Amino acid sequence: MIPTRRRHAHAVCALLCAALALPAAALASSGGGGLAPGASPLTTTSTQTGTDTPSAVQSGNVTVSTSGAGITLRTSASGILGRALTFAGTASQQLAGDTIEIQRSGHQTNWSWADTVSATVGPDGTFSAPWQANHIGRFAMRAVVTGAAQARAATATPSLTTTVYRPSRATEYGPGFYGKRTACGQRLGRSTVGLANRTLKCGESVAIYYRGRTLVVPVIDRGPYANGADWDLTMATGKALGIQGTAQIAAVSLPAR
Repeated sequence: MIPTRRRHAHAVCALLCAALALPAAALASSGGGGLAPGASPLTTTSTQTGTDTPSAVQSGNVTVSTSGAGITLRTSASGILGRALTFAGTASQQLAGDTIEIQRSGHQTNWSWADTVSATVGPDGTFSAPWQANHIGRFAMRAVVTGAAQARAATATPSLTTTVYRPSRATEYGPGFYGKRTACGQRLGRSTVGLANRTLKCGESVAIYYRGRTLVVPVIDRGPYANGADWDLTMATGKALGIQGTAQIAAVSLPAR
């Protein structure tokens, strides 16, 4: 898209819409893992192939858990950069006093396991450890008993998935551009779900969190170029999440392995 035309669209958006507040502390203790109450899958036209594909808006208020090696681990499926994300659970009584290491694996760790935060198993078999999330991304997380004679992997739980988002600013665009091709080559329509970013490659997936709802959409365009925004959402994307105009959201790119 032509930057000057995009600036005009953003200026109108800024005049008509007030910025919405980012959800407070509850945001850091929530996650995407099931349809929101009263919500249903959003079926849209794929921006990549032009065929109908399901794009599900999910609830952001879920807890995820995993069990194995005598340990149950649970946490929120979403976290916010710089805020505490708590990992808690239970372990068999013979592990009382032992250290549980919470490890993560993802793009940020080059898909290897990295120690994240540790906890000590109490006499009642419970443990809890807050991680002040200092990296964004979608991570596999597991609990490992340290100091075991066997290999660490043999004493680890199966992994669970949590996503750490970065707070950011988003605007919307669409009217005036419908029927035109985006910088990534798609023809923009009223039902096109996707977003624009200045640097991410075309087609890269981005997870968005807004007021208890999550949605993963592809990068389909370049921008935004005004209002100090990080993302420019298509109108269909904004509508799916309940966004109108300019909003404070949380988002993270999900590069493929």
